[in-house]
Amino acid sequence: MEPGESTKQARATAQLRKGVLEYCVLALMRDRPRYGVEILHALEESGALATGQGTVYPLLSRLRRDDLVATTWQESAAGPPRRYYALTDTGLAALDEFSRLWPGFREAVDGFLAPPATRHPPSTTRPPGTGGPPGTGAPA
Repeated sequence: MEPGESTKQARATAQLRKGVLEYCVLALMRDRPRYGVEILHALEESGALATGQGTVYPLLSRLRRDDLVATTWQESAAGPPRRYYALTDTGLAALDEFSRLWPGFREAVDGFLAPPATRHPPSTTRPPGTGGPPGTGAPA
């Protein structure tokens, strides 16, 4: 490994995580409410999305302020009460929208990352009469 390589890799991983962490956290709440430490453990188990309390709790607070999640306090058999986070209808709609957009986004990124010999053009369909030279309306 070259000097600075691990720093570059950490930076790239952090940037990727920033872009998807919010939606992964919402996805963790899709089936049931979760409490903060439970969310942290699930992210840690994923490997690539492992992050700390200093990232997750401010994110959960923002999701609550943005009405994407709602919270309730529940007694715990071991220790103090826990704050549980659950998706709101707005949060579910945001997650559904991200889930709809993600495959195309992933395909586009994969297309750029593939070696030139294996690249395939994005699977997009254009309406008839579009894609030709500008101003002609002619097919490509």
